[in-house]
Amino acid sequence: MTDLAASIESMEQLAVAWRATVLDRDADADVRDLPGIAVRWADSRFAFWNAVTLTDVGTDATLLRRRLTQTAAIMRAKKHPGFLWVFEDLLEDGARSGLEETAEQAGLQYAFPGTGMAGDLLPVPDPVHPDLTFVRVTTDDQLQAYADINSRGYGFPLDEGRDGLVGSALWKNEVHAYLALCGDLPVACAGTIAADGRLFVVLVATEPEWQRRGYGEAVTRKALYEGHRATGLTRATLHSTVAGAPVYPRIGFRPNSPIRFFGLKS
Repeated sequence: MTDLAASIESMEQLAVAWRATVLDRDADADVRDLPGIAVRWADSRFAFWNAVTLTDVGTDATLLRRRLTQTAAIMRAKKHPGFLWVFEDLLEDGARSGLEETAEQAGLQYAFPGTGMAGDLLPVPDPVHPDLTFVRVTTDDQLQAYADINSRGYGFPLDEGRDGLVGSALWKNEVHAYLALCGDLPVACAGTIAADGRLFVVLVATEPEWQRRGYGEAVTRKALYEGHRATGLTRATLHSTVAGAPVYPRIGFRPNSPIRFFGLKS
């Protein structure tokens, strides 16, 4: 797969996977495919479920300005904040170099970076870690623990993470969501879900005080192992934060497009 094709795949995987997670939160969520813009917005207090991404390929500076203005208007009409995801490799060089300035002019501000990744890496071996046992999320208590790890890992208030996950039938049945336990204590989590012929890795996090011990990598491997066993899928995709970027290539993922996240100006 060419670099551009992998970057297009990464953007499309967001649109497919987020459709399922957003509609799980609200059957009337704003899920639209507009010209050049995919809206996946649950209007949840959990900001990750409020997403917009640009879908044009080869966007020049003029088109970028128009798309960012449209996106800011969509985001301003919502009750809760969320993020615009921009896959940089889908932009022409001139649009890419001026992205943050153009976003500022549209009323958006840069939030944080990420990276799309993918690989034909499945199956992976069933992971073993000397400190950990793994349990699949099947109860609301386990799902709340999963939400709380994500909230603390990404710096969200606990009630926001719980608003995004607790009570979800999708996460207890269709997502292969796993907790890593150190004794009886949940310390890390990861999930995978089938998305258009790929296994998409979602919401990987480790409790801050338990980081840098290989727990996030181990539970990600477990979610991939079990997801492959259930689906037979052999290609996996994900979107990584800076913290996760060194981990996933060890599993077999290859980086593709850099991602920049933007929110509305405060």
